[in-house]
Amino acid sequence: MSKTTFAVKVNDKTANKVKNFCRERGIKYGFFVEKALEERLEREELKEDLLDLKTLRSLEKEAIPIEGYLKKRRV
Repeated sequence: MSKTTFAVKVNDKTANKVKNFCRERGIKYGFFVEKALEERLEREELKEDLLDLKTLRSLEKEAIPIEGYLKKRRV
Protein backbone atom coordinates (compact mmCIF):
# COMPACT_ATOMS: atom_id res chain seq x y z
CA MET A 1 0.00 0.00 0.00
CA SER A 2 1.40 3.39 -0.92
CA LYS A 3 1.70 6.17 1.61
CA THR A 4 1.45 9.93 1.31
CA THR A 5 2.17 12.85 3.58
CA PHE A 6 -0.92 14.49 5.03
CA ALA A 7 -0.07 17.69 6.84
CA VAL A 8 -2.57 19.40 9.12
CA LYS A 9 -2.26 22.10 11.71
CA VAL A 10 -3.43 21.33 15.24
CA ASN A 11 -2.91 23.24 18.43
CA ASP A 12 0.20 22.46 20.46
CA LYS A 13 -1.75 21.00 23.37
CA THR A 14 -3.47 18.41 21.19
CA ALA A 15 -0.28 17.48 19.36
CA ASN A 16 1.59 17.00 22.64
CA LYS A 17 -1.22 14.89 24.12
CA VAL A 18 -1.20 12.60 21.10
CA LYS A 19 2.59 12.33 21.01
CA ASN A 20 2.77 11.56 24.74
CA PHE A 21 -0.04 9.02 24.46
CA CYS A 22 1.76 7.24 21.63
CA ARG A 23 5.17 7.38 23.29
CA GLU A 24 3.84 5.96 26.59
CA ARG A 25 2.17 3.07 24.81
CA GLY A 26 4.82 2.37 22.19
CA ILE A 27 2.52 3.27 19.30
CA LYS A 28 3.87 4.94 16.19
CA TYR A 29 2.50 8.46 15.85
CA GLY A 30 1.60 8.14 12.15
CA PHE A 31 -0.14 4.80 12.72
CA PHE A 32 -2.22 6.24 15.56
CA VAL A 33 -3.28 9.30 13.57
CA GLU A 34 -4.13 7.22 10.50
CA LYS A 35 -6.31 4.83 12.52
CA ALA A 36 -8.01 7.74 14.30
CA LEU A 37 -8.89 9.33 10.96
CA GLU A 38 -10.21 6.03 9.59
CA GLU A 39 -12.37 5.46 12.67
CA ARG A 40 -13.77 8.99 12.51
CA LEU A 41 -14.61 8.61 8.81
CA GLU A 42 -16.41 5.33 9.51
CA ARG A 43 -18.37 6.95 12.35
CA GLU A 44 -19.40 9.90 10.17
CA GLU A 45 -20.44 7.58 7.33
CA LEU A 46 -22.52 5.53 9.77
CA LYS A 47 -24.25 8.69 10.99
CA GLU A 48 -25.07 9.59 7.38
CA ASP A 49 -26.42 6.09 6.74
CA LEU A 50 -28.61 6.26 9.84
CA LEU A 51 -29.94 9.65 8.80
CA ASP A 52 -30.75 8.27 5.34
CA LEU A 53 -32.50 5.32 6.93
CA LYS A 54 -34.55 7.59 9.17
CA THR A 55 -35.40 9.90 6.26
CA LEU A 56 -36.33 7.11 3.86
CA ARG A 57 -38.19 4.96 6.39
CA SER A 58 -41.46 6.72 5.55
CA LEU A 59 -41.08 5.69 1.89
CA GLU A 60 -40.76 2.01 2.76
CA LYS A 61 -44.48 1.38 2.33
CA GLU A 62 -44.16 2.50 -1.31
CA ALA A 63 -41.38 0.01 -2.07
CA ILE A 64 -41.99 -2.85 -4.45
CA PRO A 65 -40.42 -6.32 -4.29
CA ILE A 66 -37.14 -6.64 -6.19
CA GLU A 67 -38.64 -9.34 -8.40
CA GLY A 68 -41.35 -6.94 -9.59
CA TYR A 69 -38.81 -4.22 -10.25
CA LEU A 70 -36.58 -6.55 -12.27
CA LYS A 71 -39.54 -7.86 -14.24
CA LYS A 72 -40.49 -4.28 -15.24
CA ARG A 73 -36.90 -3.52 -16.29
CA ARG A 74 -36.74 -6.50 -18.64
CA VAL A 75 -39.72 -5.22 -20.65
